[in-house]
Amino acid sequence: MHFRSVDIPTPDGTADAYAACPEEDGSYPAVLFYMDIIGLRPVIQEMVTELASHGYYVLAPNVFHRHGRAPVVEVPDLSKAEDREAFMGQVLPLLRSHTSEHAVRDAGAYLDFLARQPQVRDGKAGVTGYCMGGILALRAAAAYPERVGAAAGFHAGHLVTDAPDSPHRLVGQLSARVHLGHAEHDDSMTPDDVTALNKALDEAGVDYTSEVYPGTSHGFTMADTAVFDPAALERHWDRLLALFSETLKEG
Repeated sequence: MHFRSVDIPTPDGTADAYAACPEEDGSYPAVLFYMDIIGLRPVIQEMVTELASHGYYVLAPNVFHRHGRAPVVEVPDLSKAEDREAFMGQVLPLLRSHTSEHAVRDAGAYLDFLARQPQVRDGKAGVTGYCMGGILALRAAAAYPERVGAAAGFHAGHLVTDAPDSPHRLVGQLSARVHLGHAEHDDSMTPDDVTALNKALDEAGVDYTSEVYPGTSHGFTMADTAVFDPAALERHWDRLLALFSETLKEG
């Protein structure tokens, strides 16, 4: 794989990012990969490279670029409860400051960057996101339905809220096929929330799959966390690769 760090111009400054694609000459479908709240780090690089190895040009931006280059906050040993709590106290304000308007503007810049790359094939992009990144993936797909053909979210929290711009209220704008992989144990996405989201997707006529990954907790795909579930990570790859193969590589 060809992996590099890149800088992306956005309306609000420069976003640093990871980018990866196969080394072989050719053109590949674009995928926008949204990090979890912990940020860009070795495990995200590994996931980006793994996804690219299946024939995609993958871009993972530093969502918190307005606050500096990654790592915006140094990542401690997240298996230690005290260190994890202190870390979350630093990054949660960054998440709260990342408004839906920021998310939509950034998504447009990221998709523009992907479209300019010589290795990227013409056609719709895919998006996938983890934790908070699941929200961003759905926002991007809803804001740019003509540019996003597939969207996925894994252990995404707060997809159903009382806010006027709650992700579940945007699903009528989607043209992408969607897969959502929920954690079984997740206070930020309860069974009632999953039911409400599925209802909204059904009413909007979205082509989607939504499933709860048994025995998992929020963050199950991330190998550097205490809740990592190897079997669930593999299930995630099965679902994500099938989604992208059936949509982005059609014909």
